[in-house]
Amino acid sequence: MKTVFSPLHAGHAGNFELISGAIVPAFEKPSRAEFIKARVESEKLGPVLPPETHDIAAAKQVHTSDYIDFLPTVWPLWEESGRTGSAIPFTWPTRGLRGDVRPQTIDALLGFYSFDGGASFVKGTWEAIKSSYDVALTAAALVKCGEISAFALCRPPGHHAGAAFMGGYCYINNAAVAAQWFRDQGARRVSILDLDYHHGNGTQEIFYSRDDVQVLNLHGDPMTEYPFFLGHADERGAGAGEGFNVNYPMPFGTAWDGWNASLEDACAKLAAYAPEVVVVSLGVDTFEKDPISRFRLKSADYPRIGRRIARLGLPTLFVMEGGYAVEEIGINAVGVLTGFEDR
Repeated sequence: MKTVFSPLHAGHAGNFELISGAIVPAFEKPSRAEFIKARVESEKLGPVLPPETHDIAAAKQVHTSDYIDFLPTVWPLWEESGRTGSAIPFTWPTRGLRGDVRPQTIDALLGFYSFDGGASFVKGTWEAIKSSYDVALTAAALVKCGEISAFALCRPPGHHAGAAFMGGYCYINNAAVAAQWFRDQGARRVSILDLDYHHGNGTQEIFYSRDDVQVLNLHGDPMTEYPFFLGHADERGAGAGEGFNVNYPMPFGTAWDGWNASLEDACAKLAAYAPEVVVVSLGVDTFEKDPISRFRLKSADYPRIGRRIARLGLPTLFVMEGGYAVEEIGINAVGVLTGFEDR
């Protein structure tokens, strides 16, 4: 399996986030991608390729143009305001406030285009975002050109980013971009299988009213787990999309048996939908030692996941999302991929 990776991800480093009542160093850090890349190489998964540069137009197929145009301006506007630390949103247009008027100052714009304080910026953030996007599209092209699978080692991740908002360490929704790109290249149907511990709220929001992209999410119950405000089982899609969004919320402490039952049901629904390609949002923060998650999967479970996905018999693009137990993230993420290849 070919892996696509960009060293430009490392520019997104030293940033802080607002979480649990404190401003702390972001859990999403460069070592995550480096551990995974090292494991790809030590396991001899296949060649590691640099991304090709892509026009940003594909991002505007799933995100609004004004949102995408805003992202590269964040750091320059932050510097112009006289600040040098992490640019972190701190105020949001919630219920009862005007959310239809685009503000002008950088602080207001950060809130206008986000849903939490987890998508912060430093000087190299935009370059990392763009490289992650390039990685996803380059890997998608490998699958389009005949590879049965490819691994987009994206950083920063993407599945919390919606049509016009960032959050949860995510800025451009790489999996959604890839799914739309496959559609634009002629695929009639695409399925996104999101395995991250945290619900892919951005992916759901983007495709909620569509029947050409099926979205299946396995995740922590939003009644008790971030991102809280989407991911319930009764969210089935709207309009033409009704029935094509499927959520599997699970309680704290879910281990392999319970989690795998959801995976089996999701795979059955995916097979019935009969897509031409599968995009897997590969989060491995379901691991029992993950510092910000509460499932109990073990390292031995991840190859089993890959083998189950392989049984679908479909071209598959793996897009890296979350996973924060840094010492094990490479073992677990690459375990899915070697399992897929039945190694």
